[in-house]
Amino acid sequence: MSEIDLSVVGKTNEPVVFDYTFKDVVLYALGVGAGADDLPLIYEGAPGGLKVLPSFCVVPAMKAFPHPGDNIEWSRFLHGEQRFRLLRPLPPEGRLVQSGKVAAIYDKGKGALFQIEISGGLEDGTPVYEVDWVVFYVGGGGFGGDPGPKAQMLTPPEGAEPDFAISDRVAENQAAIYRLSGDLNPLHIDPAAAARGGFDRPILHGLCTYGFATRAIVNGPLGGKVDALKEFAARFSGPVFCGDSLTTKGWQTDGGYIVQVESPNGVVLSNGLALVD
Repeated sequence: MSEIDLSVVGKTNEPVVFDYTFKDVVLYALGVGAGADDLPLIYEGAPGGLKVLPSFCVVPAMKAFPHPGDNIEWSRFLHGEQRFRLLRPLPPEGRLVQSGKVAAIYDKGKGALFQIEISGGLEDGTPVYEVDWVVFYVGGGGFGGDPGPKAQMLTPPEGAEPDFAISDRVAENQAAIYRLSGDLNPLHIDPAAAARGGFDRPILHGLCTYGFATRAIVNGPLGGKVDALKEFAARFSGPVFCGDSLTTKGWQTDGGYIVQVESPNGVVLSNGLALVD
């Protein structure tokens, strides 16, 4: 009998309330590498007020992550892809009401692919963001289900130089800071947990790398205009370690940029597409 519970598909969970202050916004920015040069992202008294990175929406969205079914081993989930879409700017503090659902479960043979959709908005019902996860459940395939649509590949134009390239160093304590925004998986801080996962040391949160890329897009081609980044989707392609350097590259395309992030070990974020105003 399959351990995959298809009955969870399409069921929306009860609304989840997320209250936050400017400190949560600043902590997130610090967690994705912001420093003294990013004053609008880390200082509530900055001229023009505190700016909220668009990818901050993944922090509240995690609280509304739907239950994927009984008899699930969380250690077998691999984070495959991430996407956010902003419908209006995130306020620097306030209350968000959100809900999530398992939109689909596809049979990929060696595993099951879960598509998670979470939406959030203001108390008055005004929609603010949509956040999607794609997670792969190792060993959960073979249940005779729909294999799903073929993944669309998005690659930089061959031989073309990027329109922007921004490098950052991942601090040695980056994962320790980022986890305080709510992702407490010991894989990212505990050497013993990392060893059980097949790594010789803890790896950086994928969503932290995603935040580094978001910050690079905002600070680079968008000139610090956080509200100009409307959507960003990407695939996690390789592990990142604290101490690594990350280079976010972007190639202009219709409506935005094809985005790729590289570390000394190769491409770590691929299939990226940022849509901008």
